[in-house]
Amino acid sequence: MSQYVENIIQEKMDKINSKGNVYEVGRVIGVTDYIVEVSGLIQVSFNEKVVIAGHSIGYVSLIRRNSILVSVLQSDNSIFIGDEVIATGEPFHAKFSPSSMSHIVDIFGTDRMCDEVFDDCIDIEVENPTIPIMDRRAVCRPLETGIAGVDLIYPIGKGQRQLIIGDKKTGKTQIALDAIANQKGKDVICIYVPIGKVKKNVKAVYQELQKRGAMDYTIILAALNDDLPPALFLTPYVAASIAEYYMMQGKDVLVVFDDLKRHANVHREISLLSGKVPGRDAYPPDIFYVHSRLLERGCQHKCGGSITMLPIVETKGGDITGYISTNIISITDGQLVMSKKNFDKGEKPAIQYGLSVSRLGGAVQEKEVKKLGARVRRELLSYLDTREVYELANVDEMAPEMKKKLFRGADILKGLKQYKFAGRTPEEMIDTFTKIMDE
Repeated sequence: MSQYVENIIQEKMDKINSKGNVYEVGRVIGVTDYIVEVSGLIQVSFNEKVVIAGHSIGYVSLIRRNSILVSVLQSDNSIFIGDEVIATGEPFHAKFSPSSMSHIVDIFGTDRMCDEVFDDCIDIEVENPTIPIMDRRAVCRPLETGIAGVDLIYPIGKGQRQLIIGDKKTGKTQIALDAIANQKGKDVICIYVPIGKVKKNVKAVYQELQKRGAMDYTIILAALNDDLPPALFLTPYVAASIAEYYMMQGKDVLVVFDDLKRHANVHREISLLSGKVPGRDAYPPDIFYVHSRLLERGCQHKCGGSITMLPIVETKGGDITGYISTNIISITDGQLVMSKKNFDKGEKPAIQYGLSVSRLGGAVQEKEVKKLGARVRRELLSYLDTREVYELANVDEMAPEMKKKLFRGADILKGLKQYKFAGRTPEEMIDTFTKIMDE
């Protein structure tokens, strides 16, 4: 009988706690921009959601001996020392609406165009447990971007993580947008994640995709430049969780992170304000883990769905050996290196074919495309290695075979040029480059 009574009491206590009628309350003892130091919260856990002064929402980002640090995600008013902080007893959950397709949204389920919250929002984890290796399958299906320089030479497979890296204004974002636009009618869900972008630029991307009917299957999960940095930091992880939501339904998902260098800078800023020890280039020592735990969520799942990730990283002076660049190169399955020199010469897309690579290569190509692509890549790289030398030579004095090789390389390079949103089908690529190679 006593056990029965104890069970009833325990059920009542669980109901009380679940309703949030019992709270732990602390006080603000320090404010550094969007990082708030709080004392008095003894039972809080890492990533737990807290409410500050009844108007601001944050999560526990660091636990110290006598205090905790809270990263503020939303704030409608100023925060002062002495303000009340309430621990909710639950981890911070992002909001996601299945009806947000074709909209610009944020991690709180708000439509960024009209500042209204969707009615059918559901809670979604910021980070789900890592997908076990036994639940993954080999990447073997092509994700067609419509760009000959990618699909033919450096192909991307569904479930692959392919880095797009280069200087500012070299067409990095355009390659990703071309890939999104080319998924029309192919049952692929796309998520574009601008990190720290200006609202005007995000709106321009929205209009471009809408004009081509690509917004029908695309979500823009935006973290704008005027959002608080902790919200910017969490946005890519929420995008990955949304992608997993669709993947577990057997869908193929394409996620574009634009860009992760900005994301790394946000993490560095938060870490320095939190008093963490800086490492190389003032980045915290866990910067590699920050990006690896994000990008490792891309995969081909045994259920049939997949997550393909296209992270973008901006460089300076064409240097791809920087700290963040090399970290992400080591995590991903290949990279498309964009060249400022090629871009200025009008060679668009401005892919630097000698430095680019796809580690999966022919494994994700159809048989005919694979065979032709190997020939084109071999011929193109040979031409690029010797182009500058032969440009100085007298063509009339060359051997016929060498002259033919030189002209064929130039034709290949010309054939790879494409205007933006001018996607080609595999059949068109095969037809064009078969003619070039057989001449």
